[in-house]
Amino acid sequence: MSSIIQLLLGSSGDPFIKATGGTVTTSGDYKIHTFTGTDNFIVTNAPAGETIEYLVVAGGASGGFQSSTGGGGGAGGMRAASGLSISAGTHTITVGAGGARITVSNTKGANGNNSSLGSLVSCTGGGGGGTEDQPEGLAGGSGGGGGVKFNPGGPGGSGVVGEGNAGGIGVRNDGTGIRMGGGGGGKGAVGQDGQSSTQVGGAGGIGQISSISGSSVYYAGGGGGYGNTGGAGGNGGGGNGASGFSNGNDASINTGGGGGGGAVSYSGAGGSGIVIIKYRFQ
Repeated sequence: MSSIIQLLLGSSGDPFIKATGGTVTTSGDYKIHTFTGTDNFIVTNAPAGETIEYLVVAGGASGGFQSSTGGGGGAGGMRAASGLSISAGTHTITVGAGGARITVSNTKGANGNNSSLGSLVSCTGGGGGGTEDQPEGLAGGSGGGGGVKFNPGGPGGSGVVGEGNAGGIGVRNDGTGIRMGGGGGGKGAVGQDGQSSTQVGGAGGIGQISSISGSSVYYAGGGGGYGNTGGAGGNGGGGNGASGFSNGNDASINTGGGGGGGAVSYSGAGGSGIVIIKYRFQ
């Protein structure tokens, strides 16, 4: 009987999870571990029936860059859930970096890097945005927005089911020759297509809210596409696309947002990811 009780309580005889790693805060009866870089989540007590809540967001991609068009970068993949069982031991936390700014013209955006919670949960980095001469957006957690030279423009890259959505299509206004890149996909929605009639770049797809940190925060928003007026970055850290002859805007760090499509000197960089773990400690 005592061995059964010991199993239920965990190795220390404590009825709650005990762990170290990351930046630790508390909210009521819950402990929250926030990881903004690679680290270890070390569980020293894992009683039967006690579970964790988690948020894992991969790095977002950068936007594409060319002198006349760039699609927005796709957001990093995002997964969030509660009720996950975890064992005692060391769980390596990987936080993906965002895709770097693109400074060489006619270059697609750089994909973001993957994030993971040990072997239990993993997410895919966002897909880079397309360009005028290489119009297809890249696949990723969420896909990059398409670029365009002639209509029909490049399609957006595909997203990973359960992690994000596809990017939007690039379009050209044939009356003016102005090109509008598609927006990068976000966790909550696909990236918008470039808007020919208004000459606005496609908006990045909206991210998704999580309250795991104790505050309601959007993560994993897509980057906006280039246009005469740049497309807006999606809520969740997405960077705005370049307007006219300007540069794309960077995504916010530790959101997994996609960078904006660029036109003059560079595109916007993708935002780094984040991992947050929450569990009852008393």
